[in-house]
Amino acid sequence: MNTRLSAEYQGLEVKVPSLFRCPISLDVMRSPVSLCTGVTYERASIQRWLDSGNTTCPATMLSLPSTDLVPNLTLRRLIALWASTAAPSSPSSSSSPAVGPTPAAAAAELLRRVADPAADPCPPLRKLAAFLSDDDVDEFDKNALARAGGAAETVASVLRRAGREPAEAAVRVLAAIAASDCIEEESKRRVAAALAADAPSTAAALARVLRSATSLEARVDAARLVESLLRNAAPGARATVADSEELLGELIRLVGPADDKGGLDRQAVAAGLSCLAAIAATRRARAEMVRLGAVPAAVRILEADAGSPSQALRVLEAAVGCAEGRAAVCESAGSAVPVVVSKMMKGGMAGAEAAVSVLWAVCHRYRDRRAVAAAAACESGLTKLLLLMQSGCSPAVRQMTSELLKIFRVNGKSCVAGYDSKTSHIMPF
Repeated sequence: MNTRLSAEYQGLEVKVPSLFRCPISLDVMRSPVSLCTGVTYERASIQRWLDSGNTTCPATMLSLPSTDLVPNLTLRRLIALWASTAAPSSPSSSSSPAVGPTPAAAAAELLRRVADPAADPCPPLRKLAAFLSDDDVDEFDKNALARAGGAAETVASVLRRAGREPAEAAVRVLAAIAASDCIEEESKRRVAAALAADAPSTAAALARVLRSATSLEARVDAARLVESLLRNAAPGARATVADSEELLGELIRLVGPADDKGGLDRQAVAAGLSCLAAIAATRRARAEMVRLGAVPAAVRILEADAGSPSQALRVLEAAVGCAEGRAAVCESAGSAVPVVVSKMMKGGMAGAEAAVSVLWAVCHRYRDRRAVAAAAACESGLTKLLLLMQSGCSPAVRQMTSELLKIFRVNGKSCVAGYDSKTSHIMPF
């Protein structure tokens, strides 16, 4: 058992049935597995025993004709059921040995303290976030905590009603559930549902955290919760989030410079762009995004090669779907068009098709002279368009590509060089 985490939960002790203890470590088993002798152990403990060269069962000392480990799913379910109902008890109330709390018992106590209006929610929230973020904690334990009844709803209520510090702590807990690969999808959906229960208040609270959080990590976590809300909430809640001018402004600021030297943080860029690309799918939000600076922000990310080229190109693709966005791209055509061409093959097929959509909108459909001139000056443009046509793009993009080919300058450097090289028939995707 993780002694550091157990120390954090001192005072929460439970009586443990002996069958739930590993015969080697004497701790409650998280991942029980059985040997061919029928004895069940904690996987990590018995694996260490076998890796040390032992060929016998530690409990029976019988020789092992097979060292296969079979998951004991029945016992695991029983332990999970016991953990979900175990109540803390005083170690002095029984002579039975006691250990640190099960995750479910600890979560229940911490959540009770979070929900207590007379108590400071920050300490228990920080403990919950530390538990969920600790790489040494078993996934089984993290999921038991995330499944605790009322967990998502209780923490989400703190996010909406509390001040800056508790709200930031609540964001760290919710993001640890919503953005973790090891947490079950049902728990993630519960987080999204808890956030969507009062979408306007949630959007305002997340915007406040994005604006005033004490660390960039907390701001990134807030953006991840926005993405979770956009991905899982009902259409009405998504529209409410997309309509939040304050939230849009903070997301655009998140993908901007992260320090005085103008450097961009890749995690912040990835989280912010993912939200902006999702919000841009709502047509009425596009003009507001453009007004708040989404176009220069996306161009700056592409120029700095700060990651997420596909998402940045998708934001530009959405922007040129409104007159304000096309005007913003054309005003900075000298930098925007060349960088779109240069990143055309760097964002996978989705990025390439988004790049073509941007170029087609400003160069062919609306024929802006500045954009056409900038595109024609890109020596690599023709070659990339020809390669894209060979790569199995959609019929609509193929049609746009063929219309763009007429714009790019046909000369020895742009055309012949591309097709005389050995790379002309390599599929880029």
